[in-house]
Amino acid sequence: MAVRGRRARAHTTGPEPAGDRHRDGGRDGHAGRHDGSPRHTGPPKAYAQAVLRRLREGDLGPTPVLLALAVTWIVFQSLNDNFLSPRNLSVLSVDIVGTGMVAVGIVFVLLIGEIDLSVGSLAGLAGAVFAALNVNFGMPEWLAVIIALLCGTAAGALHGFSFARIGVPAFVVTLAGLLAWNGVMLYLLGTETTINFSEEGLVATLTSRYFSTALATYGLAALATAAYLLVSLHDHRRRSAAGMPYRAVGEIWVRTALLAVLAFAAVYVLDQFEGLPLALLIFLGVVVASDLFLRRTPYGRQILALGGGVEAARRAGVDVTRVRISVFMVSGTLAALGGLFIASRLTSATQVPGSGMLLINAIAAAIVGGTSLFGGRGSTWSALLGVLIIQSIASGMALLGVAPPVQFMITGGVLYLAVVVDSLTRRGANPLGRA
Repeated sequence: MAVRGRRARAHTTGPEPAGDRHRDGGRDGHAGRHDGSPRHTGPPKAYAQAVLRRLREGDLGPTPVLLALAVTWIVFQSLNDNFLSPRNLSVLSVDIVGTGMVAVGIVFVLLIGEIDLSVGSLAGLAGAVFAALNVNFGMPEWLAVIIALLCGTAAGALHGFSFARIGVPAFVVTLAGLLAWNGVMLYLLGTETTINFSEEGLVATLTSRYFSTALATYGLAALATAAYLLVSLHDHRRRSAAGMPYRAVGEIWVRTALLAVLAFAAVYVLDQFEGLPLALLIFLGVVVASDLFLRRTPYGRQILALGGGVEAARRAGVDVTRVRISVFMVSGTLAALGGLFIASRLTSATQVPGSGMLLINAIAAAIVGGTSLFGGRGSTWSALLGVLIIQSIASGMALLGVAPPVQFMITGGVLYLAVVVDSLTRRGANPLGRA
């Protein structure tokens, strides 16, 4: 029963509108008849009952994170009028991508109750591999990108194999990876510790390309909204036909309207500066694809089940070794991808990603966004919300001219509060058999 509870909770923590909260709404709003067909009792009442029950169980979902983000933006905007300017928000939307990619990989590892300390070094290594192959050896950019990503995948596979097969604790093997890959990165960068590459090339374009025409930007917003509506209605029909709990059509339309407002408002603001960043679109695509993978595929559900309890997952038929190795491979690959975006932002490969701050910010983003340190609860949307908060704090403090030591203290305080909330949530769920 513990596995089921953690799996269900893991599906309900992401802020993505297409989340699986229909399970809660279904139990309260669509009570099943004895013949198996759902019975509708009214969306407002059902939704309110589901929210109240989740609050009693300590399952707050993304609400605290959204409130924290709103408070952060309100405070910094009141202190500096430029914080919510189109220019600053556009810069913020690109700055979150590199760290956000790494944080998405961290979410996969945290979901099984483990940690990966090597992601910062792997991000720096990917940038160094790409720059060394492209600049020093004249390799085409596309091939250098593939090799850089494969380096992250191979390193993750090594970490996962050492952990799952040999039995080395994940903390130790990834700590060793942090040191080793950082050393390889410094070796590739050479004595100058920096390799500059073309500002017009493939990698540089990742963070310098913007969609500025109204047809493209608003068209993408409309396409995303329509896709969410169609997927939600399809899921409604499928679950209804199977006699399973489903989300009311009225609630689907309300959520679609909220998504449309958010998407079109974001596009409107970004269009006031340079347009919709390509980097942001890629990041959102990775978040959506990862979320669908975790929630909609058998293999993704095995990852969530493994976070609920190793022995229970093994008895349920989960190949624990294979899942563990693959999770670290995903983490390594996304760390390398994030490293390429960071290098793209700087148009150079440097030792900055391996300095430790990227690792700290990525882990903080995943935890602040709502992914549990204890495994089994969270979603890839946690990475998006968490990195928005972390980067918003950094951006706001930079605008205010706050000294770096104070920035570290504030970021550490935010991480501490997130861990405390996670621990209290887990404690509140224990009496209910959900953790």
